[in-house]
Amino acid sequence: MIPAAAESALDVAGAVRRGERTARSVTETALEMIAAREPELHAFLHVAADEARAAADSIDDALRAGRDPGPLAGVPVALKDNLCTRGIPTTCASKILEGWRPPYDATVVVRLRDAGAVVVGKTNLDEFAMGSSTENSCQGPTCHPMDPTRVPGGSSGGSAAAVGAGLVPLALGSDTGGSVRQPAALCGTVGMKPTYGLVSRYGLVAFASSLDQIGPLAGSVADAALLLEVIAGHDPLDSTSLDHPVPQVSRSIDAGVDRMRVGLVDELVDDTAPDVARRIREAAEELAQAGALVEEVAVPEMRLGLSAYYLIAPAEASSNLARYDGVRYGLRVEAPDVAAMNTATRTAGFGPEVKRRIMLGTYALSAGYYDAYYGKAQRARTLIVRAFDRAYERFDVLLGATAPSTAFAIGERTADPLAMYMSDVCTIPSNLAGHPAMSVPFGTGDDGLPVGVQILAPALGEERMFQVAAALERAAGARWR
Repeated sequence: MIPAAAESALDVAGAVRRGERTARSVTETALEMIAAREPELHAFLHVAADEARAAADSIDDALRAGRDPGPLAGVPVALKDNLCTRGIPTTCASKILEGWRPPYDATVVVRLRDAGAVVVGKTNLDEFAMGSSTENSCQGPTCHPMDPTRVPGGSSGGSAAAVGAGLVPLALGSDTGGSVRQPAALCGTVGMKPTYGLVSRYGLVAFASSLDQIGPLAGSVADAALLLEVIAGHDPLDSTSLDHPVPQVSRSIDAGVDRMRVGLVDELVDDTAPDVARRIREAAEELAQAGALVEEVAVPEMRLGLSAYYLIAPAEASSNLARYDGVRYGLRVEAPDVAAMNTATRTAGFGPEVKRRIMLGTYALSAGYYDAYYGKAQRARTLIVRAFDRAYERFDVLLGATAPSTAFAIGERTADPLAMYMSDVCTIPSNLAGHPAMSVPFGTGDDGLPVGVQILAPALGEERMFQVAAALERAAGARWR
């Protein structure tokens, strides 16, 4: 059975704006729920209780003064702890940033607060967003909201678990190779990665800059649409930000899928567990019954994604993480000279997976190996982009699995990095292409844990993607209510 989501963000905001509830009472309820489940889940690294209460009181004051606090008035929101929050710890679940309090807010955090949201805390993640299970955190793993012996996925596992457990209606994560969508699928929530550049990355602690994108996790498609509209839009502080109107996805979710051209991707069905594949095919059948034109399609270039990603992403990480040197901020381990201090600081500060990826990326960029590895991976990336372009000439959206299996046991894959990396095999291609994609819950696997269906769309195709997502959500509700 899918876990019950928190109260709808739309319902909470509406009640607060109408004066039927106070932002303070909503916030107190969320904090009580977090306190009750946190010992079991470990979804949060920092609960910002005092700051949340102050923000809620400001919203109530604005309402009493006759001012509209915004579309997310009083809605509790959790933030992945790689999003900078002024004066509130931002650690990326790494010892090297232990206790660091940024002097500024990420753009998405500013936009949330301007919309009336109440930030209740920072969620756990795989260190520097490098992982698929939230087991790589220096503060210990997050547990699945339905089964504490299972992982919630990663790297945004804390955010997905917080929404999946009903602690908050909304959360933000970051998606570099599937780190919003894969945990959303495992935890039974909605999760989406926007088109690259649609949401500002200013204030997101970088992992792989050409792949990273911030995205919403929510209990429903409508709530995810609302959150996307709040955080999206051009930002002059981010040089990769698109100067493009924000897609009005909320108005598209009731449009249906009649005559929509949907491609069921062979590679996103055949390479999954049988129980997952069965649910994906059932989802395709539901779309066909709703009027969509569904046809199977092969995109074999997708199979290049995993190997290309694990050269490109580590290469960018080796550059981005060079700033953690013990000199400017974060951990510093004293040593006789600067070089020794750098080495000692990084040895103590970075965990095994981060070290593994830094070494892999540095090797791929090194003289004599650049063309053989990094250059070849970039050429594979181009092949994937071109393959998507051909597919989208025939189809409006593509359909497949979000994750190849349901949630696996804690510790099951930690000794086998390749098995862990395979957890993102379905999601990575969209990051390499820069395209939007999202996961919607659609029933459960044989173990009773959630299965997520993935909808992929071309760049800036969010409106049609949300149409299909809403249709699947309605179909799932009709099947399993």
